[in-house]
Amino acid sequence: MSGVNTLRVRSRTRAASGPARCRRRFLSIFPRGFRDDTYFEYERGYKEAANRAWEEELGRERWAGLLRQGRFAEIASAAVRIESRTNLLFSFEKMAVRDAVRSPRGARAFAEGLYDLLHAGGDAAQKFERWCDVLAGLPRRQTRVSTWPIATVFAFIGRPDRHVFLKPIVTRVAAMEYGFDFRYRSRPGWETYASLLEFAARIRRDLRDLRPRDMIDVQSFIWVQGSDEYR
Repeated sequence: MSGVNTLRVRSRTRAASGPARCRRRFLSIFPRGFRDDTYFEYERGYKEAANRAWEEELGRERWAGLLRQGRFAEIASAAVRIESRTNLLFSFEKMAVRDAVRSPRGARAFAEGLYDLLHAGGDAAQKFERWCDVLAGLPRRQTRVSTWPIATVFAFIGRPDRHVFLKPIVTRVAAMEYGFDFRYRSRPGWETYASLLEFAARIRRDLRDLRPRDMIDVQSFIWVQGSDEYR
């Protein structure tokens, strides 16, 4: 067998065995899967707490009311404060967001743009592209705000039933381990996010017997596969 053909066979074998291998890795760390007490302590608990806080402070009706009253800074401040209690963003990313929404213009763009992404009707691709445009246009001091973690973290916290968080390096490693063809581009945009949602849907189908509840469980599974923390 030629070297090229051998590589193709190995690649197909890796792809075929990827989901099973990733499942075994996850269960070797959390034997009871998504209902494991250690899993809740390490992964799900603080993300779930952030979502509860979001619902209390930025539930849809309350958020809409704040927008009508022009209380954009209050919305932006609440979102930043809730995220700050997690370890999802790096410290320099947290600082970049705080700086970006400090001005009235930045706070308004952020508050209206994020509400549109999470709650407005219409095409998902168009909404996500508009949100990326909002981030690209926010005031910037040092670190840019238009990055994948920032583009996805607030939607993930606010609507984990629908949105997933993207850490580029970890997710790309996890997709490779899983055998999923993740279509990644460094600039935030719908093509990559749609591919991530496809990956998440694939994981949910493959792990349906473990009963993943939402994207918190899916993102945590991805994190276990791609993060050095679990290697």
